[in-house]
Amino acid sequence: MARRPLNSLSGRFLILTTVFVMLAEVMIFVPSIARFREDYLNVRLERGQIASLVLLADDMIDAQLEQELLENAGVYNVVLRRDEVRQLALSSPIPEPITASYDLRQANSLTLIVDAMRVLLTPENRIIRVIGNPVQDGGLLIEVTMETEPLRNAMLDYGLRILALSAVISIFTASLLFLAVRALIVRPIRGVVGHMKSYASAPEDARRIIVPSAKVTELREAEAALHDLQTQLTGALKQKERLAQLGGAVAKVSHDLRNILTSAQLFVDRIEGSEDPLVRRMAPKLVGSIRRAVNLCESTLAFGRAEEPPPSLARVQLADIVADVIDSERLAAGEHDLSFSEDIPAGLTIRADGEQLYRVLSNLVRNARQAIVASGDPGEICISAQEDDEAWWILLTDTGPGLPPKAKEHLFQPFQGGVRKGGSGLGLVIASDLLRGHGGQLELRRTGPDGTEFAICLPKANLSLNSAAAE
Repeated sequence: MARRPLNSLSGRFLILTTVFVMLAEVMIFVPSIARFREDYLNVRLERGQIASLVLLADDMIDAQLEQELLENAGVYNVVLRRDEVRQLALSSPIPEPITASYDLRQANSLTLIVDAMRVLLTPENRIIRVIGNPVQDGGLLIEVTMETEPLRNAMLDYGLRILALSAVISIFTASLLFLAVRALIVRPIRGVVGHMKSYASAPEDARRIIVPSAKVTELREAEAALHDLQTQLTGALKQKERLAQLGGAVAKVSHDLRNILTSAQLFVDRIEGSEDPLVRRMAPKLVGSIRRAVNLCESTLAFGRAEEPPPSLARVQLADIVADVIDSERLAAGEHDLSFSEDIPAGLTIRADGEQLYRVLSNLVRNARQAIVASGDPGEICISAQEDDEAWWILLTDTGPGLPPKAKEHLFQPFQGGVRKGGSGLGLVIASDLLRGHGGQLELRRTGPDGTEFAICLPKANLSLNSAAAE
């Protein structure tokens, strides 16, 4: 579809510039035409005064000379006031009655403008009286009688010349501004659009990222912002590609690992029949761990197919889940001076997916344990819970060294928020994603040298849970 010139930035700027210049010229035209009328009337007064000087030089002049003087002055009568005496200096028959009188001695700008517009808008020829001050102190006042038609014609001629000149100035000014806008604004904008189209065709190619070069400050800022956006987007696309490749590899590993764990589960089932008390006590926990690993592998495969199901919400005992998590992490802590505690109200039942909630708590406790063990100092991890009318709250606190600045900045971003060296930063991402599936959220309340505290919020409202699960 062809581009319409008037819809372009430069075309609209041309139109707006022309309109604004014309408006400015109209604002100049109105007082100008009023000044022209005033000058025209003053000239008639001056001519009338000059014509009356003949009478002062010779008291008796013939009627033909008097008529010729009045015609040259463009008036019908001339009245002078000298020494408080009003004298009809020159006169001739008036074809119509006088319809209006105008005193120019004390007329303000507004009055002159209104009178001028009235003359322009009244096409009929009228007889008017004009009063003014004589030139060269030739008396107290001078008064002439004249027609309005010659005045209106002169005003129209002057106005048309002013408007024509204004149009020429407007077009010339708008054309210059049009060319300037095209050179200074439109052309750089088209360059930016061209860069955007080129980048859109191959966003992974870093060579297509725009290099700020505009001389106009605002355009240079826009180019700099676009440069930053394209740089971040290119990095994100590369990371997305790496994640896709990693996801394929993880899916393959999970597939084979699931088979191995399934075989291990069969062997554990045999171990449960042992008579050894220690084996009988540890076997159920081993079975539970292998079952969770198998479920995790299956979930990973489902995620790789973009078919991960929403959480299966049910009433679960929070204390049982917390106990399983702490037992597993206590074994993982080994001989390190690390204590675990729990403060869960007896009989507290929450509505959640038990397996997913176990993964959330396990990731959080594992992160806390690894941070404390890496510091080499003794520590404590505590899980507590409470509820109110709207939600269940699970608090996890530790006495570890706190999160480093990079981890806080990229807290819930995969492969960027790792706390320890070699960590993937996926633990908090997984926990946050699983909680969003419940309609809840994970938030960092505090972190520092004296420890870290995370808060889990699980809403009680069914609507929030169902909506979150659907999303």
